[in-house]
Amino acid sequence: MITIMRLFADLHVHSKYARAVSKEMTLENIAKWAGVKGIGLVGTGDFTHPMWFREIREKLEESEPGLFQLKRQYRPRTHPNNNGNHHARYLRSHDRPDPRFLLTAEISCIYSKGGKVRRVHHILVLPSLKAVQEVSTRLSWVGNLRSDGRPIIGMDSQELLKIVLTVAPTALLIPAHAWTPHFGIFGSGSGFDSLEECFGDLTGRVLAIETGLSSDPAMNWRLTKLDRIAILSFSDAHSLPKLGREAVLFDIEPSYQTFYDAITSRDPSQLLMTVEFFPEEGKYHYDGHRVCGVRLAPQERIELGNACPTCGRSFTVGVLSRVEALADRPVGEKPAGAIPFRNIIPLNEIISASLGTGTGTKGVMQRYSKLVGEFGSEFSILLDIPRRDLELAAGSEIAEGIIRVRDGRVSIEPGYDGVYGKIHIFGDEERASIGQKAEVVTQQSLF
Repeated sequence: MITIMRLFADLHVHSKYARAVSKEMTLENIAKWAGVKGIGLVGTGDFTHPMWFREIREKLEESEPGLFQLKRQYRPRTHPNNNGNHHARYLRSHDRPDPRFLLTAEISCIYSKGGKVRRVHHILVLPSLKAVQEVSTRLSWVGNLRSDGRPIIGMDSQELLKIVLTVAPTALLIPAHAWTPHFGIFGSGSGFDSLEECFGDLTGRVLAIETGLSSDPAMNWRLTKLDRIAILSFSDAHSLPKLGREAVLFDIEPSYQTFYDAITSRDPSQLLMTVEFFPEEGKYHYDGHRVCGVRLAPQERIELGNACPTCGRSFTVGVLSRVEALADRPVGEKPAGAIPFRNIIPLNEIISASLGTGTGTKGVMQRYSKLVGEFGSEFSILLDIPRRDLELAAGSEIAEGIIRVRDGRVSIEPGYDGVYGKIHIFGDEERASIGQKAEVVTQQSLF
């Protein structure tokens, strides 16, 4: 049994069988990196794919009702440099509870409704292997589940929800990255203006939505119709280091039912908080046109009449504009019972900014490994460890970067039209100063 009740959960992940996903996304590696990140509850992802589901059945066993863990023979070894993952040789082992898996998948529904072609992604969370088999069988009648870990199904979202609930009444369908222009339920490209427009008389059975990287809970709070549901955040990880870039913190007894109850009740003693990207860093926060390098705030786009001044084509309308269009509550107003959130930047990005080197370099990963080995997990480092302890373990520059992110003292060039935003933790002059300090420390160490 898991003895730690406070569990970070990341339920939107993908397997090696999904398109544009790292081949290192195996169950063994996901479990290993979940431990490094501090994630206690992680999604399997892609359970509809026949080959991946075969691996799930082969390698996982039920640990608590509706939760699963790796069978002993597949659990991470003490020395992670033996698994072929090019990052793993820098990761030190640490005593952690084995992460638990929930059975999850993402479905891409493409269909016509209300005179428009809809392209909407949904996360499914199911309580048993039997339920997964039944749902996958029904979906195989209308889509090719072998083609992609995130299958395209020509099915109305309402019909998908009906099938899932018929098979398992405590299953969850969570609209994924709800505001993304091209595949979000509220997206500007093919989405809806309300949950009711999408799900009809089953709207009351939609119990949560996922914010996506380009929005945060405060943006979602601006829609009063979302007050009744849980606002959740997950990583949509396509590679191992991306796990946990967004997550939810629960305080529950480990089981599927207690997880489900925490979602449905939104009890703040069980559903404690979400951790979030700074939404400006997401790929679709602002409006714009990537080909022409044009990025615009909502009002700027409106003033231009939605036509790119360079080529005349329409802009991709981003998340901030879409929230403004649908909001019925002013900026800054917080609904009763809202679950708090904290913004984070992945630790390797903070170390990279502090050292002035790339995120995947040997120096960054060595320091990452040292800190995780010292403090147990990335979440502990980002959220909890006192500054003084960080300085002793990581040096003043990296500690300063972590504290600045905690305090929100960063500057961001917002992302747009598929381009990630750029976060600046240090200014140019500060960057030069940090480099000089590092050189002095290096010289001192030589003597």
